[in-house]
Amino acid sequence: MGRNRPGHRRKQTGSPSPPSVQGKKSTPLWLVVKRLAYWSLVLAVWGSLMLAGVVAYYAYDLPDPAALDTEYRAPGITLLAADGAVLGTAGPVHAEPVALAELPATLPRAVLATEDRRFYLHSGVDWFGVARAAIRNLLAGRVVQGGSTITQQLAKNLFLTSERSFRRKIRELLLALWLEHRFTKDQLLTIYLNRVYLGGGTYGVEAAAWRYFGKTVRDLSLPESAMIAGLLKAPSRYAPTRDLLLAQSRAGQVLDRMVASGWLEQVEAAAAKRSPARPTGAYIGSGGARYFVDWVLERVPSYVGAPRQDLIIDTSLQPAFQQAGEKTLAASLNEAIEVDANQAALIALGPDGAVRAMIGGRDYRKSQFNRATQARRQPGSAFKLFVYLAALNAGFKPSHQFIDEAVEIDGWRPRNYDGLYKGKVTLREAFAQSINTVAVRLTERVGREQVIAMARRLGVTGLLRPTPSLALGTAETTLLELTTAYASVANGGRVLWPYGIVEIRNRKGIVLYHRKGSHVGQAITPGVASAMDDLLQAVVTGGTGRSAGLLGAAGKTGTSQDFRDAWFIGYRGEITAGIWLGNDGSTPMDRVTGGGLPARLWRTFMVAVQP
Repeated sequence: MGRNRPGHRRKQTGSPSPPSVQGKKSTPLWLVVKRLAYWSLVLAVWGSLMLAGVVAYYAYDLPDPAALDTEYRAPGITLLAADGAVLGTAGPVHAEPVALAELPATLPRAVLATEDRRFYLHSGVDWFGVARAAIRNLLAGRVVQGGSTITQQLAKNLFLTSERSFRRKIRELLLALWLEHRFTKDQLLTIYLNRVYLGGGTYGVEAAAWRYFGKTVRDLSLPESAMIAGLLKAPSRYAPTRDLLLAQSRAGQVLDRMVASGWLEQVEAAAAKRSPARPTGAYIGSGGARYFVDWVLERVPSYVGAPRQDLIIDTSLQPAFQQAGEKTLAASLNEAIEVDANQAALIALGPDGAVRAMIGGRDYRKSQFNRATQARRQPGSAFKLFVYLAALNAGFKPSHQFIDEAVEIDGWRPRNYDGLYKGKVTLREAFAQSINTVAVRLTERVGREQVIAMARRLGVTGLLRPTPSLALGTAETTLLELTTAYASVANGGRVLWPYGIVEIRNRKGIVLYHRKGSHVGQAITPGVASAMDDLLQAVVTGGTGRSAGLLGAAGKTGTSQDFRDAWFIGYRGEITAGIWLGNDGSTPMDRVTGGGLPARLWRTFMVAVQP
């Protein structure tokens, strides 16, 4: 009865109730954020340490960009022909730096349009440009576009090698960032424009302006600016002196990019394309003129000392004369080889001794030995000039008679070329026909020492021995010395000093040397010179030099023993020219005489330069 009393709780039976799901609590948001921040910090610290290690590794031996202002470079020399054309260069040709504000606005715009359109927007590395180049290269399946900025190009060209490696690229990026930190954008662009290589051995836009257009960069036109900017892609390939049409086409592409960049109106670009730039004059330094360039460079220290600054040298060489000489010798190559004459040289002088043309050999690339100035060879009968000048100076006349017959001096018996004797002849006839016996007799009458003295007065510097064979040109001389002596006769007996340098100045225009005089003095009287001129004309009109026959021409042939050397030296109008044929080893030619091929070549050259 008691189990049912009121208030008594009945014991429950069956399965217990499941626990409540609210018993497990979630991680608070603030704790998640805290943990994320912690690990981010850890990763950042370790990442920074790793990055610092990488940077330290690649930057350990980086060059100091501060050295930009103190970098040493060898002086460069630019040689200009008489017409202002660039004749040649020596060393790296730089120029005085030009401020950005002094440049024509079209030039930096042309450079930026082709090399780095976003130059003023990036911080040394244009990541957009890198991505764009990567996509284009990927689509093309080859490298068609680079991503280097102007700052990166500066870093690479001024401080790094051309090595292609990941390490060099990292160093390039680091240097670019450093340069951007160290210099302003305008400063970087100025440095770039004054240091970039633009072909032909020239560095910087000022040097390139002089090299290609003969003017300061400040005076460049729009087409000229576009052509210089176009060189940056491939300086050698797009050089206007190498392929003018290709250079003009490339300049047209630069103009199009300037339009696309908003720096040029379409109408301006069209006008510039209609009047493309052309280099000033003709660059002839790659041909035989290199002999002349070397000859001039050897003389620079005697005028201004050892070059310690960039120099510009105005020279006497005339491109038209030089090219005529090269063409003349080249056209005779096959004929010369047939007669075993493998080498040739040519000199042309103006009335004051200015060297107008100089060719020292057949091929400068194969041999830089200058046969016009360095080779001492036997002049043969061309030396008789000094014999007859000494005689005329001693009172002999062209009409004086001598006997052409066998003669013996100290056991030596000279022979005439044809082996014959003509008997009684005048000095004019003997000189025109190059009779050896008369020249020897005349030397004995005048005196060997007097002949040597005359040769010295007219510029012959080699060893001259007073031997019996002196009159026949057995002593050695150079083509330049011999041609200069003949030029002195052409100029009324005034001794000339051959020269190639007219003026030397530095890049600032300061003149360091300027030629003032040309004549050393009077070696022979005008009367003696006139009489000698009469004899020289007789050689061309009816003597051994008939193959050189031109109205008003005068000259002399020369052939050394066993046909080892063949010469013709002569003048017409205001030009004196000398031509030599022979072989470097002094091996004989196949009966080549001065009155043959050399005389014909002389005539061809003179017709070309004096039509």
